[in-house]
Amino acid sequence: MDLYEYQARDLFAAHGVPVLDGRLATSPQEAQAAAAALLAQGAPLVVVKAQVKTGGRGKAGGVRLARTAAGARQEAEAVLGMDVKGHTVRSVLVAEGAD
Repeated sequence: MDLYEYQARDLFAAHGVPVLDGRLATSPQEAQAAAAALLAQGAPLVVVKAQVKTGGRGKAGGVRLARTAAGARQEAEAVLGMDVKGHTVRSVLVAEGAD
């Protein structure tokens, strides 16, 4: 199987495996809205994660933390369009983070 992280999380959740809440975003505005919703639900922070089918996203700068919705928008602006090992980032997963 060749899945994006958000697809794997959805599959796990559908089968009762606990996962932290997350939402897919394809624009900085969508990332900001997703972060606002997660933070309003009590998430202490959010993680903006590049959705590409390759490893090394974190080392390439494709995984970033934000504590505000505006911060998530900024991080999404930086990640969307970036190249991670030959893969262009077209979407990000905005996920609930844990301290």
